[in-house]
Amino acid sequence: MEWIILLIIGLIAGIIGSLVGLGGGIIVVPALVYLGSYTVWFDTVTPQTAVGTSLVVMIFTGLSSTLAYVKHKTVDYKSGLIFFAGSGPGSILGAFINQKLDMPSFNLYFGIFMIIVALILMIRNKLKPVKMFQNSSYQRKFTDPNGLTSTYGFPPVLGALVAFGVGLTSGLFGIGGGALIVPIMILLFLFPPHVAVATSMFMVFLSALVGSSTHIVLGNVMWLYALALIPGAWFGAKFGSYINSKIQSDTVVNILRLILVLLGIRLIYQGIIGS
Repeated sequence: MEWIILLIIGLIAGIIGSLVGLGGGIIVVPALVYLGSYTVWFDTVTPQTAVGTSLVVMIFTGLSSTLAYVKHKTVDYKSGLIFFAGSGPGSILGAFINQKLDMPSFNLYFGIFMIIVALILMIRNKLKPVKMFQNSSYQRKFTDPNGLTSTYGFPPVLGALVAFGVGLTSGLFGIGGGALIVPIMILLFLFPPHVAVATSMFMVFLSALVGSSTHIVLGNVMWLYALALIPGAWFGAKFGSYINSKIQSDTVVNILRLILVLLGIRLIYQGIIGS
């Protein structure tokens, strides 16, 4: 029964994570924490093992999604590598900070984090485009299938610094970092949503390699759980990337916002009642 549950969780995480660029950890971590708190099958789960196991799964989710998005030519590799220059070291630091959190604190902080990101997305359409980066030295262009060309860009140093914070949350919460970098790409750097999601998954893959390696050294990975989650996450990620290519960009953002709000509220509640 445990393997079936984990396979389903991995499938859902892969679909949702790839669809909106989260990496899937936003499903895996709360699911493992919930199962560890309320079932006898997963009573050995801690915030540390949930995060470490999630990041191992994110390696395969990120790789599967990236390979799928490559076919749609929406991955901005150069920008992804710039972000990874900051997110890699950040994920290592986050993994060490994670060691200090108990279950109620982890739930509370994780829930607050997701609500903040959701609130940013809620006001996204009311914010004016950020003009200060339009003349930065680093500029990119993307032409969608309808022939519409978008220009976006950012100072590389700023991008790496922002990604450091994103990587820190990745190592701390096991979410791959996509939950934060996608809205930053869209709001601050004017990435087209589909490019932001695809590039985020590329960065998620690279950051998960570094973050999971740190958690492996710290002994935070439950390998049997990871092996059960990976197949579902792999195929779910492919399906999620396919759906992403078939729907409108605004729909992608709305899905991201709804997921963050619902899971954020749930985790905050768990954190409060458990403290």
